[in-house]
Amino acid sequence: MTEPTLEKTYGDDVAVVVVTYFPGETLDRFLDTLEKATTRDVPVVLADNESADGAPERAAERPGVRLVRMGENVGYGTAANRGVATLGDEVGWVVVANPDLEWQPGSLDALLDVTRGWPRGGAFGPLIREADGAVYPSARLVPSLGRGIGHAVLGKVWPGNPWTRAYRQDRAEPVERIAGWLSGSCLLLRRAAFDSVGGFDPRYFMYFEDVDLGDRLAKAGWLNVYAPSAEVMHLGGKATSRAPAKMLAVHHESAYRFLADRHRGPLWKPVLLAIRAGLALRLKLATRGQ
Repeated sequence: MTEPTLEKTYGDDVAVVVVTYFPGETLDRFLDTLEKATTRDVPVVLADNESADGAPERAAERPGVRLVRMGENVGYGTAANRGVATLGDEVGWVVVANPDLEWQPGSLDALLDVTRGWPRGGAFGPLIREADGAVYPSARLVPSLGRGIGHAVLGKVWPGNPWTRAYRQDRAEPVERIAGWLSGSCLLLRRAAFDSVGGFDPRYFMYFEDVDLGDRLAKAGWLNVYAPSAEVMHLGGKATSRAPAKMLAVHHESAYRFLADRHRGPLWKPVLLAIRAGLALRLKLATRGQ
């Protein structure tokens, strides 16, 4: 494995960057529960993608919360990058998170505790529960061509197919371990690691930006560490519910980009053309009537 290189030294402070887009009342709950998730004074940056519901402005009235307006909807990864860029060098650890998230008491401190045992850890992800209490499979394998196609084609009609099971790792025990990538809905990042790979790839407007980041961190010699001793709850779907058909199209485009980036050259062109056609058909079937 490649040894990671450190080009800049940061302090030990922790900050939180929340990417907001019409977050509504979920942002208040995020901030309320964050106060009980750590004993540290943790500054919060709201990287806002042109919300018009007033929630980010109200939240910015709280002590330690700062609003950074993007001026337009630049997407999740780009907004997160810009939010991180506003932080001082004293901040060596950054949580990037969705606003529709609730922290369990002590959960951020528990996540930080795990980092001490992984000096090459670049990203750390907590156990994520859905609103019904089910554990969300947030620590997964990087989708290979075979797993990706199998999951895309059969994931909805046959959820228990072997490709989806392998990709999602949803039957794996929730124990501390190395993962291929971790859900971007709540991600603790070593800032030096984040910088070393250039942060999130801005070409991903939404979806797969976390898959891509985890893959690039691993290739740069960092580890993606699943830390289930820390627990959060993710309500999910708040931003995407505003335009579900459009967001599904964005998801398919991001999936294609991820595979195309990793399978370059003339020999892969017929395969990629078939994948694009298959994704287009899947999108058409999924959005009928919307």
